[in-house]
Amino acid sequence: MSDLWRLSAVELAALVRKREVSAVEAAQSALQRLDAVNPAINAVVDHRPETVLAQAAEVDAALARGESPGPLAGVPVTVKVNVDQAGFATTNGVALQKDLIAERNSPVVDNLRRAGAVILGRTNTPAFSLRWFTGNALHGDTLNPRNPALTPGGSSGGAASAVAAGIGHLAHGTDIAGSIRYPAYACGVHGLRPSLGRVPAYNAALPERSIGGQITAVSGPLGRSIADIRLGLAALAAPDPRDPWWVPAPLTGPEAPRRAALCLNPDGLDTEPAVVKALQEAARRLSEAGWTVDTLEAIPPMQEAADLQIRMWMADGYDAMVAAAEKEGDRGALVALAGQRDKAASADLASFSAVLTRRATLTRMWELFFAEYPVLLLPVSAELPFPDKLDLQGDAAYARVWRAQMTQIGLPFMGLPGLSVAMGSAMSGAGPSPVGVQVVAGRYREDLCLAAGEIIEAGGEPVQIAEPAPR
Repeated sequence: MSDLWRLSAVELAALVRKREVSAVEAAQSALQRLDAVNPAINAVVDHRPETVLAQAAEVDAALARGESPGPLAGVPVTVKVNVDQAGFATTNGVALQKDLIAERNSPVVDNLRRAGAVILGRTNTPAFSLRWFTGNALHGDTLNPRNPALTPGGSSGGAASAVAAGIGHLAHGTDIAGSIRYPAYACGVHGLRPSLGRVPAYNAALPERSIGGQITAVSGPLGRSIADIRLGLAALAAPDPRDPWWVPAPLTGPEAPRRAALCLNPDGLDTEPAVVKALQEAARRLSEAGWTVDTLEAIPPMQEAADLQIRMWMADGYDAMVAAAEKEGDRGALVALAGQRDKAASADLASFSAVLTRRATLTRMWELFFAEYPVLLLPVSAELPFPDKLDLQGDAAYARVWRAQMTQIGLPFMGLPGLSVAMGSAMSGAGPSPVGVQVVAGRYREDLCLAAGEIIEAGGEPVQIAEPAPR
């Protein structure tokens, strides 16, 4: 079956477990798809076919011994270049780190392998994973497989571009301010940023957590179906003793009322009509499934949370980040850092402590909100996916980008999960454009995000695999 790459992760894993197809056959199909389309989009920037096939053979051997291969049995999955995979460079899109070879796997790679996944390749990210656009001097630019005039998103742009084009059945990404949710939105797939502490994180040479564990690039899955996202989350969330901040919360919480809130313009966000239309359609699908959906003008503070998230993120080691970006010479990273200099420069120990205190207050406000409305529908972005490299087109364009991404930046401040659900396409100034919505719930209630996401998904057309035009 040469077209195994078209199957969902759930479908493929079931076939491999039943031994109707082999993991090696699935790996060969995935490698053929990678060879066919990756040159057009540059999503996967490092892969070794012999290693891929060896992993697949291990799955087949386990099955032959009568052992359970795991829930992701033989499923080809990509991982982002900012997490450790033994024998590969943890570049994070940075030439300075091209020889930073990991000696052992990060927890997410180990968890995927224990679940039976086959690591197909490593996906691109902007330098230092700092932008909503994906390109760097080391690996080059990644293109959006649905429309190369649009950004593929960032920082997990390679992950989203790959899975949208059928390279791998699931993709791993990380998200500190939208780096899973926005690429999923831009490439027309689904993506989940789990709650803070849900998925274990650790890199031996390139820590994902900063001082005190206060800022976290949370790992999560990107996929072409919500069922695949659910499967990927279960695999990624397995415990690992290297992460002291991992939380042993159940993946399924108690029953909750089928009640959702819809907020089109949180904190006055100027949401464009095509995005509003998608949100209203998502609300309609929930309503038709028996949910109560209330449209709210106001929700707990979002802009303040976004401002404080930027302050806490950028102020922690800001001077060192600038020095590294200057040494790397990456224009995108330098522009991103320079644009937030005022927030970072004003931070000291007292203000940092005040930010943490305010975070507790805002988190309480949001948890009280979710006690009344278990699910919230929000824009992923105020705009349809941006023209590629928009953030480098001057101060006004840079400000426009950051303003539109307010919900992506704000929600992680409270450690909340957010699911980007693909909703088909709309027309933008750059031509056909993916569009989607964001589903949010309380901490460790990814199950509610996924339950609502499945209803929204079922009410529309399934995500189609993109066929990128050759370069």
